[in-house]
Amino acid sequence: MSRLNLDDFSELIERPDSGIRRDAEERRERLVVPPGSLGRLDELGEWLAAAQAAVPVRAIEQPRAVLFAGDHGVAELGVSGREYGTAHELVRAVLEGVSPVAVLARRSGVPVRVVDAGLDCDPGLLPEDVVKHRVRRGSGRIDIEDALTVEEAEQAVRLGMAIADEEADSGTDLVVLGDLSVGGTTAAATLIAALCGTDASVVTGRGGAGIDDLAWMRKCAAIRDALRRARPVLGDQLELLATVGGADLAAMTGFLLQCAVRRMPVVLDGVVAAACGLVGQRAAFRSPDWWLAGQLSGEPAQAKALDRLALTPLLDHGVSVGEGTGALLALPLVQAAAAFAAELPERKAETAGAAGGNDDVSATD
Repeated sequence: MSRLNLDDFSELIERPDSGIRRDAEERRERLVVPPGSLGRLDELGEWLAAAQAAVPVRAIEQPRAVLFAGDHGVAELGVSGREYGTAHELVRAVLEGVSPVAVLARRSGVPVRVVDAGLDCDPGLLPEDVVKHRVRRGSGRIDIEDALTVEEAEQAVRLGMAIADEEADSGTDLVVLGDLSVGGTTAAATLIAALCGTDASVVTGRGGAGIDDLAWMRKCAAIRDALRRARPVLGDQLELLATVGGADLAAMTGFLLQCAVRRMPVVLDGVVAAACGLVGQRAAFRSPDWWLAGQLSGEPAQAKALDRLALTPLLDHGVSVGEGTGALLALPLVQAAAAFAAELPERKAETAGAAGGNDDVSATD
């Protein structure tokens, strides 16, 4: 099998149908509710219509939260609020229904799928359907070594592509994308700094678990060292993911690109999803047209990535817990936009006069 070239996605991904979007905009002008009165929900409805190639837009009936899990060796440096090798505890909390995203998903009736791309734990600790896709046990310490081999990076990207195909084939009509990782925000910030050409201090945040000032300085130093290793491979997205990404980030990148190929909209959660989106944009510039930014988490790297992706977050509540929680909070807005665009009636045509020259015009209030 020849090596995967992410640049090939550029020829496979088309933009949502602009003609359909114009039709949706024209229909919006005819609705009983005045144009602009629904704010950004108007724009969301038109975006969905273009993505679905349908006017009026169809309701979002089968959304799914997909969470990729992994441990990152850089967490051994104390750059995270959680210890290295404990991401499986986050997964277990989701599966047992006691994490924020699990509570929210249960209340909203959205199924959650967890994919172990690179957890560093005994596979027997988790269900077979979660661990069966694992690429490797943990990712390397990106400040001094590669996160993955190039072959492992390709395997992870293909894993994400396969998961996207499975979701599209099963009827999923919108995905909420998140991560369950320890050390993932450090890898994500490194990717974003490398792709945006900025310094480590500009992208270093406190992470979902929160860290003190000393840990922040360690994290900044780790990102700085990882950046030195990332810059020489910026011309090859697969090598970049292998050098400073990780199995979960590579899988999420493949997932995002294949979702765009399959014309399946995705709502991005936090900084990890944003970093993968930035790698995807580098490979296929039209791919971000299929994504929404669910929320602004407060991570500086996420804000920089979303600006580069030209994605405006739907929410800004400072939800930094990760796991897809912030994006899942935004899902009702997307569903409401679809419902308004589909179900609000059009204005009745006005008549200049009644038949037979009768000047009396009746109207129903």
